[in-house]
Amino acid sequence: MSLPLSAPRPAPAEPARRRVNSPVRQGSWTPWLYLAPALTVLAGLLVYPVYQLGLISLLQYTQAQVSGGEPVTFQGLGNYAGLFSDRQFWEVLSATVLFAAACVLGTLTVGCALAVLLTRVRAVPRLALMLSALGAWATPAVTGSTVWVFLFDPDSGPVNRVLGLGDFSWTYGRMSAFTLVLLEVVWCSFPLVMVTVYAGIRAVPAEVLEAAALDGASQWRTWRSVLTPMLRPILLVVTIQSVIWDFKVFTQIYVMTDGGGIAGQNLVLNVYAYQKAFASSQYGLGAAIGVVMLLILLGVTLVYLRLLRRKGEVL
Repeated sequence: MSLPLSAPRPAPAEPARRRVNSPVRQGSWTPWLYLAPALTVLAGLLVYPVYQLGLISLLQYTQAQVSGGEPVTFQGLGNYAGLFSDRQFWEVLSATVLFAAACVLGTLTVGCALAVLLTRVRAVPRLALMLSALGAWATPAVTGSTVWVFLFDPDSGPVNRVLGLGDFSWTYGRMSAFTLVLLEVVWCSFPLVMVTVYAGIRAVPAEVLEAAALDGASQWRTWRSVLTPMLRPILLVVTIQSVIWDFKVFTQIYVMTDGGGIAGQNLVLNVYAYQKAFASSQYGLGAAIGVVMLLILLGVTLVYLRLLRRKGEVL
């Protein structure tokens, strides 16, 4: 007796795939809703002042217009034409670029070196170094500049006595004054780089560093070939911040060189703009210098980000 053949079972139907929209497509306005309060504050603190700065740079706006003695007149790019034809402006611009580049290089070098040192010392020395660095970072610029002027004072400063320099005046010569200000700027700026890079090094997997050590890589080779590529986004952030801060240094130069040095030999763009706007009451010209500084910093930042984007370092 033959057994009846059972009918083949149908293959289980695949579950219907539901089309799920991505959160960004479903509510693309949601991120902007969260950002709206911060964007509103930034618009009031940044956009409107920048607009006013650009507007004043296009006007003939001096003390006569401020006091109401003469009407405010629109002169277009007249302030910029006068600025670009002034030889002193180009001298101050070149000095500012060189000074800012030296400050950025010194800040990054000292900050990265101390960040690596923090990973090599024990807990107590690490804590002491962190507290000392953060104390320097928290010191107001006016206070720090005044203390540095006292330390390097030719009459009563302890530095000249220790180094045996006698009555040598650090603020008299152009290069010595810039060097003194550079040291103070690096002193108050490196803690941010140190703490940021140290946090980035701690986030690197220990297996990567152990593999580099097993391969016989030196400390310098490990930093250059292993840590630097992994820390490049962090180094990008601190570099851009250092460029912006050091390019617009004002307080240290103004306090330590008494307003720009002898005969303006230690002028940078920020102090130069202050002298034109407030000492000479040429507010339109001072605003034009501010706009030029803004465009330079914006251009440097965009070029840096574009280069890194080509290398795939940023999105």
